[in-house]
Amino acid sequence: MRWSGGMTTYRDAGVDIDAAARARQLMAEAVRATYSPAVLAGIGAFGGCFDLRVALGGEIGEAVLVASTDSVGTKTLVASALGRYETLGYDLVNHCVNDILVQGARPLFLLDYLAVNRLDPQRAATLVASVAAACREAGCVLLGGETAQMPDVYRDDAFELAGTIVGVVQRERMLPRNVAVGDVILALPSSGLHTNGYSLARRALGPGSAYGYDATPAELGGRSIGEALLEPHQSYLPAFEQFEAAGVPVHALAHITGGGVYENLPRVLPEGCGAVIRRGTWDIPPICALVVYAAGLDEYEAYRTLNMGLGMLVIVPPDVADAALRTVPEARQVGEVVRGEGVRLIE
Repeated sequence: MRWSGGMTTYRDAGVDIDAAARARQLMAEAVRATYSPAVLAGIGAFGGCFDLRVALGGEIGEAVLVASTDSVGTKTLVASALGRYETLGYDLVNHCVNDILVQGARPLFLLDYLAVNRLDPQRAATLVASVAAACREAGCVLLGGETAQMPDVYRDDAFELAGTIVGVVQRERMLPRNVAVGDVILALPSSGLHTNGYSLARRALGPGSAYGYDATPAELGGRSIGEALLEPHQSYLPAFEQFEAAGVPVHALAHITGGGVYENLPRVLPEGCGAVIRRGTWDIPPICALVVYAAGLDEYEAYRTLNMGLGMLVIVPPDVADAALRTVPEARQVGEVVRGEGVRLIE
Protein backbone atom coordinates (compact mmCIF):
# COMPACT_ATOMS: atom_id res chain seq x y z
CA MET A 1 0.00 0.00 0.00
CA ARG A 2 1.25 3.47 -0.85
CA TRP A 3 0.57 6.20 1.73
CA SER A 4 -0.27 9.70 0.53
CA GLY A 5 1.85 12.61 1.59
CA GLY A 6 -1.22 14.75 2.44
CA MET A 7 -4.12 13.72 4.65
CA THR A 8 -7.87 14.22 4.55
CA THR A 9 -9.37 12.63 7.67
CA TYR A 10 -12.71 10.97 8.19
CA ARG A 11 -13.62 13.97 10.32
CA ASP A 12 -12.77 16.29 7.43
CA ALA A 13 -15.23 14.26 5.35
CA GLY A 14 -17.96 14.84 7.92
CA VAL A 15 -17.75 11.76 10.17
CA ASP A 16 -16.44 12.39 13.69
CA ILE A 17 -15.41 9.11 15.35
CA ASP A 18 -14.51 10.88 18.60
CA ALA A 19 -17.98 12.44 18.75
CA ALA A 20 -19.50 8.99 18.23
CA ALA A 21 -17.49 7.59 21.13
CA ARG A 22 -18.58 10.48 23.35
CA ALA A 23 -22.21 9.96 22.37
CA ARG A 24 -21.99 6.26 23.30
CA GLN A 25 -20.60 7.18 26.71
CA LEU A 26 -23.46 9.60 27.32
CA MET A 27 -26.06 7.03 26.20
CA ALA A 28 -24.73 4.01 28.06
CA GLU A 29 -26.29 4.58 31.48
CA ALA A 30 -29.77 5.28 30.10
CA VAL A 31 -29.63 2.21 27.86
CA ARG A 32 -28.42 -0.13 30.62
CA ALA A 33 -31.23 1.10 32.88
CA THR A 34 -33.69 -0.72 30.60
CA TYR A 35 -31.95 -4.10 30.94
CA SER A 36 -33.51 -7.15 32.55
CA PRO A 37 -32.03 -10.57 33.44
CA ALA A 38 -33.01 -11.68 29.91
CA VAL A 39 -30.30 -9.49 28.35
CA LEU A 40 -27.21 -11.59 27.62
CA ALA A 41 -25.40 -9.00 25.49
CA GLY A 42 -26.32 -5.40 24.94
CA ILE A 43 -24.52 -2.11 24.38
CA GLY A 44 -21.01 -2.63 23.02
CA ALA A 45 -21.77 -6.03 21.51
CA PHE A 46 -21.99 -6.54 17.75
CA GLY A 47 -25.46 -7.99 18.26
CA GLY A 48 -27.86 -7.84 21.16
CA CYS A 49 -28.71 -11.18 22.77
CA PHE A 50 -31.99 -11.79 24.58
CA ASP A 51 -33.02 -14.96 26.42
CA LEU A 52 -36.68 -15.53 25.62
CA ARG A 53 -37.04 -18.33 28.16
CA VAL A 54 -35.84 -16.05 30.97
CA ALA A 55 -38.16 -13.24 29.81
CA LEU A 56 -41.15 -15.60 29.91
CA GLY A 57 -40.28 -17.15 33.25
CA GLY A 58 -39.29 -20.46 31.69
CA GLU A 59 -42.73 -21.06 30.18
CA ILE A 60 -42.44 -20.47 26.45
CA GLY A 61 -45.55 -22.42 25.48
CA GLU A 62 -46.69 -21.49 21.96
CA ALA A 63 -45.05 -18.08 22.04
CA VAL A 64 -45.20 -16.06 18.82
CA LEU A 65 -42.77 -13.22 18.21
CA VAL A 66 -44.29 -10.10 16.68
CA ALA A 67 -42.01 -7.48 15.11
CA SER A 68 -42.54 -4.01 13.65
CA THR A 69 -40.40 -1.15 12.35
CA ASP A 70 -41.29 2.51 12.25
CA SER A 71 -39.88 6.01 12.60
CA VAL A 72 -40.77 9.39 14.06
CA GLY A 73 -40.99 10.83 10.54
CA THR A 74 -40.87 14.55 9.85
CA LYS A 75 -41.90 15.39 13.41
CA THR A 76 -38.11 15.48 13.86
CA LEU A 77 -38.04 18.69 11.80
CA VAL A 78 -40.39 20.40 14.26
CA ALA A 79 -38.16 19.27 17.13
CA SER A 80 -35.07 20.61 15.36
CA ALA A 81 -36.73 23.95 14.66
CA LEU A 82 -37.60 24.32 18.35
CA GLY A 83 -34.45 22.68 19.74
CA ARG A 84 -36.53 20.22 21.79
CA TYR A 85 -35.68 16.53 21.64
CA GLU A 86 -36.57 15.11 25.04
CA THR A 87 -39.92 13.52 24.06
CA LEU A 88 -39.18 12.11 20.60
CA GLY A 89 -38.19 8.75 22.09
CA TYR A 90 -41.76 8.39 23.38
CA ASP A 91 -43.04 8.98 19.86
CA LEU A 92 -40.87 6.17 18.54
CA VAL A 93 -41.39 3.65 21.31
CA ASN A 94 -45.10 4.20 21.85
CA HIS A 95 -45.83 4.03 18.12
CA CYS A 96 -43.99 0.72 17.89
CA VAL A 97 -45.59 -0.64 21.09
CA ASN A 98 -49.06 0.20 19.76
CA ASP A 99 -48.37 -1.46 16.42
CA ILE A 100 -47.53 -4.84 17.94
CA LEU A 101 -50.26 -4.44 20.58
CA VAL A 102 -52.76 -4.64 17.72
CA GLN A 103 -51.82 -8.33 17.49
CA GLY A 104 -51.95 -8.76 21.26
CA ALA A 105 -48.19 -8.69 21.77
CA ARG A 106 -46.31 -7.23 24.74
CA PRO A 107 -42.94 -5.62 23.97
CA LEU A 108 -39.72 -7.49 24.72
CA PHE A 109 -37.00 -5.31 23.22
CA LEU A 110 -36.38 -2.48 20.78
CA LEU A 111 -33.45 -1.58 18.53
CA ASP A 112 -33.13 2.09 17.65
CA TYR A 113 -31.51 3.81 14.68
CA LEU A 114 -30.38 7.43 14.70
CA ALA A 115 -29.01 8.89 11.45
CA VAL A 116 -27.59 12.42 11.31
CA ASN A 117 -25.61 14.74 9.06
CA ARG A 118 -23.08 15.66 11.75
CA LEU A 119 -23.17 14.17 15.21
CA ASP A 120 -23.93 16.35 18.21
CA PRO A 121 -23.18 13.99 21.14
CA GLN A 122 -25.46 15.81 23.58
CA ARG A 123 -28.42 15.84 21.20
CA ALA A 124 -27.88 12.17 20.37
CA ALA A 125 -27.70 11.30 24.06
CA THR A 126 -30.90 13.25 24.77
CA LEU A 127 -32.72 11.40 22.00
CA VAL A 128 -31.53 7.96 23.09
CA ALA A 129 -32.23 8.76 26.74
CA SER A 130 -35.83 9.56 25.79
CA VAL A 131 -36.06 6.26 23.91
CA ALA A 132 -34.73 4.47 26.99
CA ALA A 133 -37.17 6.25 29.31
CA ALA A 134 -40.11 5.27 27.11
CA CYS A 135 -38.83 1.69 26.95
CA ARG A 136 -38.66 1.49 30.75
CA GLU A 137 -42.25 2.70 31.04
CA ALA A 138 -43.34 0.05 28.52
CA GLY A 139 -41.41 -2.74 30.25
CA CYS A 140 -39.25 -3.03 27.14
CA VAL A 141 -35.49 -3.47 26.87
CA LEU A 142 -33.50 -1.11 24.65
CA LEU A 143 -31.30 -3.93 23.45
CA GLY A 144 -29.12 -2.11 20.96
CA GLY A 145 -29.02 0.33 18.12
CA GLU A 146 -26.99 2.30 15.64
CA THR A 147 -25.95 5.93 15.34
CA ALA A 148 -24.97 6.72 11.76
CA GLN A 149 -23.23 9.86 10.55
CA MET A 150 -24.24 10.44 6.95
CA PRO A 151 -22.94 13.76 5.63
CA ASP A 152 -24.53 14.92 2.39
CA VAL A 153 -27.50 12.57 2.87
CA TYR A 154 -29.15 14.69 5.57
CA ARG A 155 -29.19 18.48 5.62
CA ASP A 156 -27.87 20.42 8.62
CA ASP A 157 -29.88 19.78 11.82
CA ALA A 158 -31.99 17.10 10.11
CA PHE A 159 -31.97 13.56 11.47
CA GLU A 160 -33.89 10.29 11.34
CA LEU A 161 -35.02 8.40 14.43
CA ALA A 162 -36.35 4.91 13.73
CA GLY A 163 -36.67 1.63 15.57
CA THR A 164 -37.55 -2.04 15.35
CA ILE A 165 -39.52 -3.62 18.16
CA VAL A 166 -40.00 -7.30 18.99
CA GLY A 167 -42.80 -8.49 21.24
CA VAL A 168 -44.42 -11.77 22.20
CA VAL A 169 -47.91 -13.21 22.45
CA GLN A 170 -49.20 -16.72 22.99
CA ARG A 171 -50.73 -18.05 19.78
CA GLU A 172 -54.20 -18.59 21.26
CA ARG A 173 -54.32 -14.95 22.42
CA MET A 174 -53.36 -13.34 19.11
CA LEU A 175 -55.57 -10.58 17.75
CA PRO A 176 -57.79 -10.01 15.85
CA ARG A 177 -60.17 -12.83 16.71
CA ASN A 178 -63.93 -13.41 16.73
CA VAL A 179 -64.85 -10.05 15.17
CA ALA A 180 -68.52 -10.15 14.15
CA VAL A 181 -71.29 -7.92 12.87
CA GLY A 182 -72.79 -6.04 15.84
CA ASP A 183 -69.52 -5.71 17.75
CA VAL A 184 -69.02 -2.30 19.33
CA ILE A 185 -66.13 0.01 18.42
CA LEU A 186 -64.57 2.04 21.22
CA ALA A 187 -62.00 4.80 20.74
CA LEU A 188 -59.06 5.49 23.01
CA PRO A 189 -58.24 9.18 22.47
CA SER A 190 -55.09 10.43 20.80
CA SER A 191 -52.95 13.12 22.41
CA GLY A 192 -52.66 15.00 19.13
CA LEU A 193 -51.19 14.20 15.73
CA HIS A 194 -49.01 11.45 17.23
CA THR A 195 -46.47 10.66 14.47
CA ASN A 196 -48.32 11.07 11.19
CA GLY A 197 -49.49 13.99 9.11
CA TYR A 198 -46.48 16.16 9.92
CA SER A 199 -45.52 16.98 6.36
CA LEU A 200 -48.96 18.52 5.95
CA ALA A 201 -48.98 20.11 9.42
CA ARG A 202 -45.58 21.76 8.85
CA ARG A 203 -46.78 23.24 5.58
CA ALA A 204 -50.11 24.41 7.03
CA LEU A 205 -48.87 25.72 10.40
CA GLY A 206 -45.09 26.05 10.30
CA PRO A 207 -42.68 28.75 9.13
CA GLY A 208 -43.90 30.45 5.98
CA SER A 209 -47.57 29.82 6.84
CA ALA A 210 -49.99 32.29 8.40
CA TYR A 211 -49.09 30.83 11.80
CA GLY A 212 -45.61 29.61 12.81
CA TYR A 213 -44.50 27.36 15.66
CA ASP A 214 -44.51 30.20 18.23
CA ALA A 215 -48.09 31.25 17.47
CA THR A 216 -50.66 30.67 20.23
CA PRO A 217 -54.06 30.58 18.50
CA ALA A 218 -57.10 30.64 20.75
CA GLU A 219 -58.08 27.14 19.61
CA LEU A 220 -55.06 25.71 21.48
CA GLY A 221 -55.97 27.24 24.82
CA GLY A 222 -52.75 29.18 25.33
CA ARG A 223 -50.37 26.52 24.02
CA SER A 224 -48.09 27.31 21.11
CA ILE A 225 -48.43 25.42 17.85
CA GLY A 226 -44.95 24.01 18.38
CA GLU A 227 -45.88 22.62 21.80
CA ALA A 228 -49.03 21.04 20.45
CA LEU A 229 -47.18 19.47 17.52
CA LEU A 230 -44.56 17.97 19.86
CA GLU A 231 -47.13 16.36 22.17
CA PRO A 232 -45.86 12.75 22.44
CA HIS A 233 -47.50 9.76 20.83
CA GLN A 234 -49.60 7.97 23.42
CA SER A 235 -49.17 4.33 24.47
CA TYR A 236 -52.30 2.21 24.70
CA LEU A 237 -50.66 -0.73 26.46
CA PRO A 238 -51.88 0.40 29.93
CA ALA A 239 -55.49 0.64 28.73
CA PHE A 240 -55.28 -2.79 27.11
CA GLU A 241 -53.93 -4.26 30.33
CA GLN A 242 -56.84 -2.67 32.21
CA PHE A 243 -59.28 -4.37 29.85
CA GLU A 244 -57.55 -7.69 30.36
CA ALA A 245 -57.45 -7.34 34.16
CA ALA A 246 -61.18 -6.58 34.18
CA GLY A 247 -61.96 -9.59 32.00
CA VAL A 248 -63.16 -7.49 29.06
CA PRO A 249 -62.75 -9.65 25.91
CA VAL A 250 -61.09 -7.61 23.16
CA HIS A 251 -61.80 -8.90 19.66
CA ALA A 252 -59.53 -6.51 17.78
CA LEU A 253 -57.45 -3.33 17.99
CA ALA A 254 -56.70 -0.85 15.22
CA HIS A 255 -53.90 1.70 15.64
CA ILE A 256 -54.93 4.80 13.68
CA THR A 257 -51.74 6.09 12.07
CA GLY A 258 -50.84 6.94 8.47
CA GLY A 259 -53.89 6.40 6.26
CA GLY A 260 -56.24 7.34 9.09
CA VAL A 261 -59.36 5.44 10.04
CA TYR A 262 -60.25 4.66 6.42
CA GLU A 263 -57.16 2.54 5.83
CA ASN A 264 -56.31 1.21 9.29
CA LEU A 265 -59.61 -0.03 10.68
CA PRO A 266 -60.36 -2.35 7.70
CA ARG A 267 -57.03 -4.12 8.30
CA VAL A 268 -58.49 -5.89 11.36
CA LEU A 269 -61.97 -6.63 10.00
CA PRO A 270 -62.81 -10.03 8.50
CA GLU A 271 -64.13 -10.41 4.99
CA GLY A 272 -67.72 -9.25 4.71
CA CYS A 273 -67.43 -6.80 7.61
CA GLY A 274 -67.24 -3.03 7.48
CA ALA A 275 -67.63 -0.34 10.11
CA VAL A 276 -69.58 2.82 10.83
CA ILE A 277 -68.12 5.61 12.94
CA ARG A 278 -70.57 8.10 14.42
CA ARG A 279 -69.59 11.75 14.20
CA GLY A 280 -69.66 13.74 17.42
CA THR A 281 -69.13 10.78 19.78
CA TRP A 282 -65.57 11.75 20.72
CA ASP A 283 -63.46 14.90 21.03
CA ILE A 284 -61.27 15.96 18.12
CA PRO A 285 -57.95 17.37 19.42
CA PRO A 286 -57.66 21.11 18.78
CA ILE A 287 -54.37 20.69 16.89
CA CYS A 288 -56.07 18.28 14.46
CA ALA A 289 -58.93 20.70 13.91
CA LEU A 290 -56.45 23.53 13.34
CA VAL A 291 -54.55 21.56 10.71
CA VAL A 292 -57.82 20.72 8.95
CA TYR A 293 -58.82 24.40 8.93
CA ALA A 294 -55.43 25.79 7.91
CA ALA A 295 -54.99 23.23 5.12
CA GLY A 296 -58.60 23.50 3.93
CA LEU A 297 -59.13 19.73 4.08
CA ASP A 298 -62.45 18.11 3.31
CA GLU A 299 -63.75 15.44 5.68
CA TYR A 300 -62.50 12.47 3.70
CA GLU A 301 -58.98 13.86 3.35
CA ALA A 302 -58.89 14.81 7.04
CA TYR A 303 -59.78 11.29 8.19
CA ARG A 304 -57.42 9.71 5.66
CA THR A 305 -54.46 11.89 6.72
CA LEU A 306 -54.85 12.43 10.48
CA ASN A 307 -56.03 10.29 13.38
CA MET A 308 -58.59 13.02 14.27
CA GLY A 309 -58.55 11.94 17.93
CA LEU A 310 -59.12 8.23 17.24
CA GLY A 311 -55.81 7.02 18.64
CA MET A 312 -56.64 3.33 19.03
CA LEU A 313 -59.92 1.66 18.14
CA VAL A 314 -61.00 -1.26 20.32
CA ILE A 315 -63.58 -3.78 19.10
CA VAL A 316 -65.51 -5.61 21.82
CA PRO A 317 -68.70 -7.69 22.00
CA PRO A 318 -71.82 -5.53 22.50
CA ASP A 319 -72.69 -7.09 25.86
CA VAL A 320 -69.41 -5.89 27.46
CA ALA A 321 -69.32 -2.37 26.02
CA ASP A 322 -70.62 -0.74 29.21
CA ALA A 323 -68.13 -2.67 31.36
CA ALA A 324 -65.32 -1.65 29.02
CA LEU A 325 -66.28 2.03 29.31
CA ARG A 326 -66.35 1.77 33.10
CA THR A 327 -62.95 0.07 33.08
CA VAL A 328 -61.27 2.74 30.94
CA PRO A 329 -63.27 5.95 31.49
CA GLU A 330 -61.44 7.91 28.78
CA ALA A 331 -62.72 5.48 26.14
CA ARG A 332 -65.68 6.50 23.98
CA GLN A 333 -68.19 4.35 22.10
CA VAL A 334 -67.88 5.61 18.53
CA GLY A 335 -69.33 2.97 16.22
CA GLU A 336 -70.01 -0.62 15.38
CA VAL A 337 -69.09 -3.41 13.00
CA VAL A 338 -71.61 -3.83 10.16
CA ARG A 339 -72.10 -5.98 7.10
CA GLY A 340 -70.30 -4.73 4.02
CA GLU A 341 -66.82 -3.34 3.61
CA GLY A 342 -64.82 -0.21 4.36
CA VAL A 343 -65.53 2.56 6.85
CA ARG A 344 -68.33 5.11 6.75
CA LEU A 345 -68.80 8.21 8.89
CA ILE A 346 -72.44 8.71 9.87
CA GLU A 347 -74.50 10.95 12.16
